[in-house]
This record gives sequence, C-alpha cells and structure tokens, in this order.
Amino acid sequence: MILSDDELTRYARHIVLKEFGGSGQARLKAATVVIVGAGGIGSPAIQYLGAAGVGRLILVDDDSVEPSNLQRQTIFTTADTGVAKVDAAAGAVRRINPHVAVETHCLRIDRANVASLLAGADVVLDGCDNFATRFCVADAAYALGIPLVSAAVGQFEGQLATYRGWEADKPCYRCFVGEDPERAETSCAEDGVLGPVTGVVGSLAALEVLRAIAPFGDDPAGKLLLIDLLALRFRSIRLPKDPGCSACGKREPTL
Repeated sequence: MILSDDELTRYARHIVLKEFGGSGQARLKAATVVIVGAGGIGSPAIQYLGAAGVGRLILVDDDSVEPSNLQRQTIFTTADTGVAKVDAAAGAVRRINPHVAVETHCLRIDRANVASLLAGADVVLDGCDNFATRFCVADAAYALGIPLVSAAVGQFEGQLATYRGWEADKPCYRCFVGEDPERAETSCAEDGVLGPVTGVVGSLAALEVLRAIAPFGDDPAGKLLLIDLLALRFRSIRLPKDPGCSACGKREPTL
C-alpha cells in the first residue's frame, strides 16, 4: 500500500513510532474492520479507527440515535436524533478522514447473515449490548479465523479481551463466558453508565484493533482486562482455554 503525501502528513505521529512506522500504517490502509454496535463502545472506537486510517470500516447496528445516547455516544450530535446510527457514524468518519471507506448495515446480526457480514474482515470489534449477538459474532469470527476484540461496559466498569480461539494455546469467547446466551441481562437504561467510561473502554478497544492489524508490544490474546473506574484500577487476568469448550474444543471450527 502506497501512502499519499496527505496521508504521510496526516499519519506522521504514527509513522515516527519505531514500533509501528510506515509499514504499520500501510497495514492499516489495507485492512478491513467490522464494528458491531455503534453505541457507547462503538462511538469512540469508530472515531479513532477512522482517524487512524483503517482503509475500510464496516458498521453494523440496527438502532437510531436517541437523545439519551448523546451523554456518552460522542460521535453523534443533537441533529442526528432519529437517524440510523450507522449512517450518522459513517458521516462523521467521512468528515474525520476522507481516505477511509465506510460501509453501513442498519440491521441486527443473526446466524443467517453473520458470515456474509464478517467475510473478508481482518478484525472484528464487538461492542454490542446483548449476549445473543455476542455469541453469534464470536462463533462466526472463530469459524472464519478472524481475531475478535470484545468489549463491554456497565456503570463504572468495563472489560476488554482479544480472542483467537483457533490457536492451540488461546481461548475463544465461549471459553470465557460459557454456554448461557439467555442469561438475565440489564441495560444502561436500567443500571446507568458514566459517559467517559464508554470513552475509555471504546478507545482501548480501538487500540487493540490496531494492535491486531499491525502488531506492536505484547500480545493481549488470552488475557482479560478488567477496568474499575470507580476505584481507578486496571488489572489483567489470564483466560485459560477450556478443553471441553463447545466451540474451540472441537477439531474443526464450524458456523
């Protein structure tokens, strides 16, 4: 991938990093990232991935912008109320960086469409708000051999992990969560969430997407980052691979 003069200037602070450099920036330009959920986590992630120069972003979300979103989903403005989130977010990316191609899908991911939506992606970022969709995306990413960056938030807390369960020593999402997609769930509307918490977690998710595309530093796969912003505390724990996992415990991944 050849970077134009404008891109060389735009990404100069990336290129000067010896751990990243021009080769890392070229990898970003060549990459396709699917972002599932354009809400609290997706909002900052989309902005940073667009600004960073990821060549193609595929945004998937079936919601429209509501006034209650605006306290934390900073990619949107009051004027976006009632607009499909993916369309409003795509417009913001185009204003941020004209070098990024954006594809939008205003729909809910399910078993029937997930493979086609993820096909060809280099990384999938899942920031959705329900377990049914998370399992669907995680299973497809595993079956397709696509690194999955999974993030979640609630109140003052967040968690983040990268999954490559097809590797012999790395867990998949089901190794961590188990087999209960119908577990009781609560929403931000019920429990609340402090706006900047989504900004912190979404920005960290964008960082891990960049790391997955153009590796730098330590490999995060196999670790879970737990974020407690009430106490301003970050800690990582190791996630073991479950030999009895219904997904990566099988010989061959299947959709």
